[in-house]
Formats: sequence, structure tokens, C-alpha cells
Amino acid sequence: MSRIVGRTLFAIWLVSASFAAWAQGPQAFLSTMGDVPLAPGLNELPNTGVTFDDPAGRIVEAFAAGQTTRDAVTTFYRATLPGLGWAELGPGRYRPDKEMLLIEFVGADSGVAVRYLLSPVS
Repeated sequence: MSRIVGRTLFAIWLVSASFAAWAQGPQAFLSTMGDVPLAPGLNELPNTGVTFDDPAGRIVEAFAAGQTTRDAVTTFYRATLPGLGWAELGPGRYRPDKEMLLIEFVGADSGVAVRYLLSPVS
């Protein structure tokens, strides 16, 4: 039961944070991952990401949200990331070199929230 409450509170927080991010205007790329563009309709959620540098590589997490659909976001990344040097390994999984980018969705189809996780390939 507490897991459902936690997820509900997280969803409410993401929606409210997305309005704050929307008010600041769109960004071309994620601030913590300068080589990962934001899909149209998404705004990065400030102060939600984590960056950790390690000799094995970097671990970076970021979140974005907006009024778009999962299909639109997926289509954008499938069309855009390969041109930037990212190879698609599977749904929501991309690899430029020695790192792996995971793009996953949180929330309903409208009012999408996206989690980006970049980590070293082991």
C-alpha cells in the first residue's frame, strides 16, 4: 500500500515540477547531459538530477516532463539520437561508446515524465 502512495506522491510532484520547468522555457539539451537533446514538448525538471563521476565512467540521471505523448518522445529519439552518434540497442536504450543511455517513462500518456539514466557499460 505504501508503494502506491509513494508512486502517487511522486507523480503529483512531477506534474507540479513540470509546470515550474515550463515557466522557465524550453532547453535544447539536458543540462547534465550536453549531448542528449530534449524532445519537443519536454522541459527539464530543475534540481532533480544526479551526476557522479567515477574512474569507470559517469553516472548521470535527469528528469523532464511536458504535455506530449510517449510515442512522440520515442519517435523523436529514434530519429535524432543516431545522427548524434548514439546506436539504438532496444526500446529506450542507446549507446554512443562506453556509456549506455536509458530513457524510460513515468506517468500517463498525456503529461509524460521522462527519466534519463546515463551509465558506464560494464
